[in-house]
Amino acid sequence: MRVVIAEDAVLLREGLAGLLERFGHEVVASVGDAGALLAAVVEDEPDVVVTDVRMPPGFTDEGLRAALELRARRPSLPVLVLSQYVEQTYAAELLDSGTGAGIGYLLKDRIGAVKEFVDALERVAGGHTVVDPEVVMQLLRRRRDPLTRLTPRELEVLGLVAEGRSNAAVARALVVTEAAVAKHIANILSKLDLPPAQDDHRRVLAVLAYLRG
Repeated sequence: MRVVIAEDAVLLREGLAGLLERFGHEVVASVGDAGALLAAVVEDEPDVVVTDVRMPPGFTDEGLRAALELRARRPSLPVLVLSQYVEQTYAAELLDSGTGAGIGYLLKDRIGAVKEFVDALERVAGGHTVVDPEVVMQLLRRRRDPLTRLTPRELEVLGLVAEGRSNAAVARALVVTEAAVAKHIANILSKLDLPPAQDDHRRVLAVLAYLRG
């Protein structure tokens, strides 16, 4: 796939480019600020964008605002946002940018697990939603009531679902049956007062929409 990377830290930007190329992907542009990101997407028409949240000149939310602008211009564009720590409002705003294309929000620490990061990017490019489990947990902590309704195992399942994993993948990760996973997910949706949905993407969006409410 063709990738545009936006990251102001040169070493990380070059490292990401080398990593993705090693896995057979083409980095068509590698830029260090939000303005260059917008221009690169117009010029190179990538399959997916990877962007930091904070970039020059203000180092606040330039990368995220650029990502949201890109989604407004091209709703089908998959975007994976990287952040040093959980930006709760940013995560919610990104997920509100529309459905029909992949969306991801990962902490930069996730890049340390190379294969896991590449798999996450490929899932986003394929139209799935991938949210770092720590983001989910921090959003849950903002709403203590639903958190206290879930068992420790249900929290584990919720974190894996948020990564965009299927029931089969969750079952493999937890070494349980798919039937057990389906039961856990049904319990989670029931406890959070959410309607059941078969689509992993819709499940993640539904959970996060509830938490933002």
